[in-house]
Amino acid sequence: MTFEIRWDGKALESLRKLDKSVSKRIVQKVDELKLGPKRYLEALKETHGYKLRVGDYRVIVDVDWGAKIIFVLLVGHRKKIYKRV
Repeated sequence: MTFEIRWDGKALESLRKLDKSVSKRIVQKVDELKLGPKRYLEALKETHGYKLRVGDYRVIVDVDWGAKIIFVLLVGHRKKIYKRV
């Protein structure tokens, strides 16, 4: 039951701007989603999608459960990320 992960260009750009240690933690946490995304994801209330918590940072993803694909849409600090959703 492994999922494929696809990164959006905006998410990769945001990830590159972060400190290397933070971006490494985020990538590791996103890789953990491959085996069981339901364990880590919380549904967003106002829009369709899910959030992944990584310390003070959030990763906004969308999941195609049938095709087993996780789309990483946005990466950012928790204070600013929800304004971009």
